Parts: sequence; structure tokens; C-alpha cells
Amino acid sequence: MPAAEIQRIVLIVALIVTGYLMMLAWQKDYGGPEAAPSTPPVVTPAPVDDAPPAAGAEAAPEPLPMEVPQAPAMPAAAAPPQAASAPIAADRLITVETRAMSVWIDRLGGDIVGVRLPRYPVTLEQPDIPFVLLDRRPGHVYVAQSGLVGRDGPDGSERPLFRAAAKAYRFTDEPGQVTLLHEDDGIEVEKRFRFDPDDYHVELEYVVENRRSAPFAANLFAQIKRDASVPESAEGMSLGPRPYLGAALTTVESRYEKVDFDDLDDEPFSHDVAGGWIAVLQHYFLSAWVADPAVVNHFYGYPNRRGDGTYIVGFIGPEFEVPPGGQGGATAGFYAGPKDQRRLAEIAPHLNLTVDYGFLWWLAVPLFRLLEAIHSVMANWGVAIILMTLVIKIVLYPLSAASYRSMAKMRKLTPQMRRLQERHAGDRQKLSQEMMELYRKEKANPLGGCLPMLLQMPVFIALYWVLYESVELRQAPFIGWIDDLAAMDPFFVLPILMGVSMYGQQLLNPPLPDPMQARIMKMMPIMFTVLFLFFPAGLVLYWLVNNLLSMAQQWFITYRIEKMDTARADA
Repeated sequence: MPAAEIQRIVLIVALIVTGYLMMLAWQKDYGGPEAAPSTPPVVTPAPVDDAPPAAGAEAAPEPLPMEVPQAPAMPAAAAPPQAASAPIAADRLITVETRAMSVWIDRLGGDIVGVRLPRYPVTLEQPDIPFVLLDRRPGHVYVAQSGLVGRDGPDGSERPLFRAAAKAYRFTDEPGQVTLLHEDDGIEVEKRFRFDPDDYHVELEYVVENRRSAPFAANLFAQIKRDASVPESAEGMSLGPRPYLGAALTTVESRYEKVDFDDLDDEPFSHDVAGGWIAVLQHYFLSAWVADPAVVNHFYGYPNRRGDGTYIVGFIGPEFEVPPGGQGGATAGFYAGPKDQRRLAEIAPHLNLTVDYGFLWWLAVPLFRLLEAIHSVMANWGVAIILMTLVIKIVLYPLSAASYRSMAKMRKLTPQMRRLQERHAGDRQKLSQEMMELYRKEKANPLGGCLPMLLQMPVFIALYWVLYESVELRQAPFIGWIDDLAAMDPFFVLPILMGVSMYGQQLLNPPLPDPMQARIMKMMPIMFTVLFLFFPAGLVLYWLVNNLLSMAQQWFITYRIEKMDTARADA
């Protein structure tokens, strides 16, 4: 096979592989997003759940209908069933306002049943409507539950009804605390939530005062309950990429392990981890319970066995004991907000991996750091993408230069290759021998332009995930009609320009002697234009700028080689 054909085939395969890997981010089925509610969360009770089997104990033949888990040390059938909760009255809700978030807490159990993020509007057209992360209303359940279970835990049979000093709290200048109090039979339980005005991390602390004559023993549990409905986000499109929706946690074997909701239907999981965290992820945002790093905790996940379509993931801490007349308790952390890599890394080890850059994360992270550094100076993410593309092209210039020099040589040999093809049209073996002799004589490598370009493919794929996963680019404007680099170009200007630039690159490449391959190559700009119509504008901007810089590099290198050849011919 002629060398130019080999080179083109390799390049075609490389482009197809790149497009395929990007298409892995697309969900097989598409659907429009649900409308974001403009009213406070309606926290009607969800059906109760089945408790997971206790760690190390035999599973009960008929699981008990409980919403809270059983402590690991308890037999599977030891705890009595929980009655269904009564509808939540308005006076049971406590509202907490900070600059970063609005939170609703239900006094029954002290669960977080609503979280809104005022710094992240639902859409650019609705800047006053905050993004809703946690919510509970008819048809949708997404809440964060916590309590004390075990031998004496008040959540073991039915959820305790706490009382609070106020119905509304506002912490906009200084950190503040919301204290819920419950007393029963000589046991006083304080459930404390600590808020920071500018943080999405909430500290939870249980303080138990034992006024009995016998020791008090309990286990802290914390869990997230959610259905599998599509996140309420205006970024969703009927045709476009769908990000991961499901659970994730850190285990002894894996720093970051994803567990799809479908996987929970097939096989609930159970892990014992020192410290650890467990989260529910969606595009740009997450909620996560972070366990006490000083103890070993039992993590679990399972579907709701009553058929209401909800899933539960969480952990149970070790038993703690409070002596008569003493105090004791347990702590945990709860995060509900954007996937801020730096903040998540501060909260818990490996929690920043929930910003999922895929298998090329080791390359994507430095690319994001570079993009972030440029943005800190330019204050425009679109300009930062352009300058980052320029930096990448400079770093990869030696590879690109080698590729374009090889293409220039092959372009110069094209007339001789065509004459050989005409001369040996009926003898492919003789044609191959003559071709190899021509390459040896002219010191040309037919594959020299392929390998450098293949080595650049990981950069393209890693940058795709950087632009698609980074919450910093959500609703980030560029210029003119592009007011959101994380959404598709509404007028398809960038994808069309990108397709034109790909066609321009083809004009600079050596022509293909095979008509079929030439037609395939002419189709590539059209195929990629259609593919990129629904990709984030930031990614299309990168690819367009990269193509233009590549064309400039290729023209410059080809011009220099031709100029040198002309000078040698005149000498």
C-alpha cells in the first residue's frame, strides 16, 4: 500500500477514535430537564426504606421497613420497625440563610431536606432563581439524613422530634450554629449544625448528656437518599452530553469508586473504611457526607425495596458510650455545593476526585491549573482557553514540527509516487518495492506525520473533560452571543468555523491518490461539525483555535522547506 495512503488511514483512525472517546460522554437516551421549582421545597414524606443487613450478621428473610440503618453490631432483626412519618407541618421546618446557601432542616430527625445555591442561578435568563440541589416534594426526593441508632439511639425506632430556639437563622457575617434539642428519659441529645457564611461545608455534631444511672450507647449514621431522576438543570439539552449521575465513595482498594444507581439495583455495596466519605454526584454539583477520620466507619448503599425508586448511600460510625452523668457524642461533615476542587481537597482526602476527569485525570488536572492561572490574569474564560491553546501548541511544537516536516516531504514526493503507481498499476509487490526505495533515497518516513499527531490525542481528550467537568466554566461568558462556555453555541457559529478550519487543514496536506480515501477525508470536516454542534462552546473554541494555529504552523514549516529546496536548486 502506498505510504501516503497508510499515513491517511492512520490519521483517519486517530480522528475516529478521538470522536468515539468523546461520544462516550453522551448518554444513550436523551430527555429534557425538569422545570426548576420557584417555590420553597415541599417536604412531604417519602415512603420508608428497608434497612440494609447489619455488617457481619445474617440477612433477615424479610427486611424491616425502616428509613434509618441498623448499627453494625445489632442483629438484623433486633430493631423494631419504624412507622411512616407524618406530613411535615410548616412549623417543623427551620430555615438557615448564608451568603453561599439556603438550607431547610426538618425538626423531625433533624434531616436536611432542602439546599439552594444563590451564587449559582438556574439559568442566565433567571439570575434571581437559585439552583436547587437538595429538595423533597411529590415526584422527587433528595435529602441528607443523620441520627443516632444502636442500643440506645433515639432514631432506632422512630425519628425524634427536636425543638429549636428559632425558626429561621441568618449567618451572613460570622459563622453560626443551629442547635436542635431532644430530651427523653434522662437522655438529652443536642444536634448541632455549624455554618460558615461563604462555605458549602456544614459541620454536624451530636452531644449526648446522660443523666441515667446506666451507660448510654449509640452509633452515628449519616446517609443521602435520592431518586434517579434527571437533575433539575437548565444546562440539559434534548441533544447533548449527559454527565454522570450516581454515587461515589472512597474505599480501601480505591481512592475514588463510582457506583451507578443501576448497580445498586443489582448489588448493594458494603465497605469498612477508616474515615472516608460518600457522595451523590451530578453535573457540576454534589452532596457528600464526610465521616470522622479518626475511626473506622461502615459504608453502605442499597436501593429502596418498597419500589418508590429511591436509593440510599451512607455510613454508620462505631459505637460510642456515654457514662452515667457524663457527656459524649460523634461528629461528621456534610457538603452540598459546587465541585470546587481546592475546597473538596481540603475537606477530605480524595474528595476532589469527584471532579471526574476520566482516565486521563493525571493530564487533565495540570491543564485545569494552567487554565485557572491564565484566567486569574485575564478574567475571561474564553480568552483563557485561547491562551492555554497557544501554550499547549508551543509545548508540543517539536512534535508538531516533526509531523509537518514529514508531511511537507511527502507532499514533495507526490508527483513521483503517482508516476510509480501508473507504471506499476498491475503489480502491487513491485510498487511497494519502488516506494520503499523512493523513501530511502529521499530520507522520507511515511509514518513520520502520524505518531506525533497520535501523541497529541490524549491532550485533546483530557482537555475535553476539563472544559466539560469544571464548574468554573458553568455560565461563563466569552464574547457577544456566547454567554455560556459550558453550553452549546446557540447559533452554531463556532462549530461551522471549526469545520471550515478542518477543511483548510486538508488543503495543506498532501493529496490522496486513492479517490475513495479522498472522499472519506472530505467527509471528516462535515462529520466533526455535526458532532460538535452540541458540544460545549468552550471545547469547540479550543478545537477551532488549535486548528488555526496548526494551519499556521504547517504553512510556516512547509514554506521554509520549499524555500530551502529552491535555494539549493539555484545554487
